[in-house]
Amino acid sequence: MQSSARRGERPPKAAGLPGPTLARLPFYYRRLLRALDEGQEIVSSEDLGQAAGVPAAQARKDLSYLGEFGRPGVGYDAEVLADHLADFLGLTRDRAAIVVGAGRLGMALAAYTGFARYGLHIEALFDIDPSKFKQRVGSKPILPMSSLGDWFQKHRVDLSIIAVPAFAAQAVADRLVEAGARALWNFTPREVQVPPHVYVQNEDLGTRLAIALYHLRLRDEEEEAE
Repeated sequence: MQSSARRGERPPKAAGLPGPTLARLPFYYRRLLRALDEGQEIVSSEDLGQAAGVPAAQARKDLSYLGEFGRPGVGYDAEVLADHLADFLGLTRDRAAIVVGAGRLGMALAAYTGFARYGLHIEALFDIDPSKFKQRVGSKPILPMSSLGDWFQKHRVDLSIIAVPAFAAQAVADRLVEAGARALWNFTPREVQVPPHVYVQNEDLGTRLAIALYHLRLRDEEEEAE
C-alpha cells in the first residue's frame, strides 16, 4: 500500500476523536487488510461495522473523522482507506520493541510475525533466568535484565512489552521507566503505576476470556431454549 503521508498529505489530527471510535479503528483496518489479501477492492460499511461489532451507520460515522472516502451505494476503496487508517494510527513508521519476560507468553509474543504488518519489530527479550541467556527466539536474543539499561542507551526502543508474573509487574515497569521507556504494553493482570509521560496499554487476558465465556453462556442459553 502507498501511504498518504508518503504522497505529501498529512493524516487528520486525532484531537477530539472519541475513545470508542479510536478503539474500533484497528478492527476496520484489520478487515481492510483481509480484503486486500483476498483481492477485494471495495469494502462496504456493513462489512466494516460487522468487524467492529457495530452497525454500518456507526462505522461510517467513525470513518468520517478521517475524511470522506466512502461512496454511497458502493462502499470504500479498501486500499485508499487502509492507507489513511495506517497513517492515522501511526502504522507507517517502523517501531522497535523489546519483551521483558522470556516465559511461554513472552516467547510467543516475540515469535509472532503479525506485528511486522503494523510496523512493530521485536528486537530482544530480557529475563532473570541465566539458563535462557544462550537461547534465541528466531533471531532475537534473550538477554539478562542487568543489561536492560545498556540496551536502552545503545538502541532505540519505542515499545516495551511486559510478560512477567503479576507479582513482578510493577518492579519491571519501574526498571523500564528508569531505563527510559516511553510506552509499555502490559500483559499481566496487574495494572502498573508509571509517570504521566509514559503511556501504558494494559492487556488483561483474563478479562477478555471472561467476556468471551459470557457470550458463550448466552449462546448456550439460546440453544437450550430452542
